[in-house]
Amino acid sequence: MTLDEVRALVRSDLASVDRVIRERLKSVVPLVDQVAEHIIAGGGKRLRPLLVVLAGRACGHTGQAHVEAAAFIEFIHTATLLHDDVVDGSSKRRGRDTANEVFGNQASVLVGDFVYSRAFQMMASLRSQRVMEIMADATNVIAEGEVLQLMNAHDPETTEERYLEVIYRKTARLFEAGAQVAAVLADQTPEVQSALARFGRHLGTAYQLIDDVLDYRSDPAERGKNLGDDLAEGKPTLPLIYTLRTASESDRALIRSAIEKGGLDHLDAIIEAIESSGGLEYTMQMARQESEASLSALSALPDSDFKKGLAALARFAVERTT
Repeated sequence: MTLDEVRALVRSDLASVDRVIRERLKSVVPLVDQVAEHIIAGGGKRLRPLLVVLAGRACGHTGQAHVEAAAFIEFIHTATLLHDDVVDGSSKRRGRDTANEVFGNQASVLVGDFVYSRAFQMMASLRSQRVMEIMADATNVIAEGEVLQLMNAHDPETTEERYLEVIYRKTARLFEAGAQVAAVLADQTPEVQSALARFGRHLGTAYQLIDDVLDYRSDPAERGKNLGDDLAEGKPTLPLIYTLRTASESDRALIRSAIEKGGLDHLDAIIEAIESSGGLEYTMQMARQESEASLSALSALPDSDFKKGLAALARFAVERTT
């Protein structure tokens, strides 16, 4: 099943999510509207809302609360991107100028705060204490992940354990929360809620691991990002961490220096070292294991086309090229 076929399963839900996103991003403050429109126009895969509506339907949800949940999950993600681009000094995302590049850092940070707070207004409207608990915990963990990543930046001593902790907090935790909230809204048992949380966690981890592979092996024109963006910011991701364990002394010295200083002066040589050491294959293998773990979690759900759609998402996470 292709990603387009998965989306087709919940086409009407996704249309409703898009409508809710546009409605809820409206503000009486013109600059908020301008930045919000810039964000919406940027598009993106909208994988997190897709996960939420699929999980809701796979759990037997028949109402519309999962649409609101899909939208506020996307809002949390969007707010983190607005803040990330300021912290990282990024000027491009998905091949377009970032909001901070167009409107400035101050507007980006403040509109990010607006999007965060709007997400919590939407959560409150669902009147579910459990949903509020899940999302409050998740956003706190995500914020800690941002700080942990900042601590790891420019540090070639970053361990695989520290790296995995960052990607759980920064990426996988929101996937986990989205899938779990969908099960809660469908009034599923605690066992099913836990299984959906595991599915989301492993899916998000696989997705981020492949993202880190694509930072060194992808078509920049297709992906909308340049090769080596993480390295340019001094971020020690798993392909680099593995290569530092296995490469020659000269390659290790080159990579350590690149992490410490940031920049792309020796990108070609570093990519060659990562390839020859098996760093990309190691990372891809870990992503495949995470994808398999997410598939195993789906055994808690009854068979349906929506369950097949969730399984297709788990496979897409590791097969994608953008």
